[in-house]
Amino acid sequence: MKTINSSHRICPPPRRRGLYDPQMEHDACGVGMVCAIDGAVSHDIVRTALQMAVNLAHRGACGCDATTGDGAGILMQLPDAFLRRVCGELGMGLPEAGAYGTGLVLLPPDAEQRGRCRLMIEAAIKNQGQELIGWRTVPVNREAIGGLALAESPTICQVFVARGAGLADRRAFERKLYVVRKLAERAVRDAD
Repeated sequence: MKTINSSHRICPPPRRRGLYDPQMEHDACGVGMVCAIDGAVSHDIVRTALQMAVNLAHRGACGCDATTGDGAGILMQLPDAFLRRVCGELGMGLPEAGAYGTGLVLLPPDAEQRGRCRLMIEAAIKNQGQELIGWRTVPVNREAIGGLALAESPTICQVFVARGAGLADRRAFERKLYVVRKLAERAVRDAD
């Protein structure tokens, strides 16, 4: 047990500076951020972010076996060149960068339920005037998945959506994709 020296002075948080605001100070476990302030794309940033995720032993959730993780990941820009390559291998052409979006979708392992969910997602895309490009099943190394996670593992797919006619710009498209996501989530949640 660690004792605290009563003469030890607790320092107040630093003053507001740049993006830091002490009023936003609160406890968080396992949060980190790596970025390029200038917006430059770099594989080194991705590599550093992945290493940071590995180094954070506790990220707010804990599995009961040593091989089941908490699902933590990193957020990054769309890897356009990579997506073009893998979609090309599937016979799917992508429009120019910024004119398409993609989402990772965790679908049920049961083929019938998975098909129903995909139809609901496709209906939400069409409902919002956007165009479905196609689906890609994300490759998974099942040997690396812990027993607990493997027993409950979904089928992970990517859906690709092209910007519909009449949308002025990328921001309008991103707003539409958000609405598509919310409509699809609600449809799946309300379904049997």
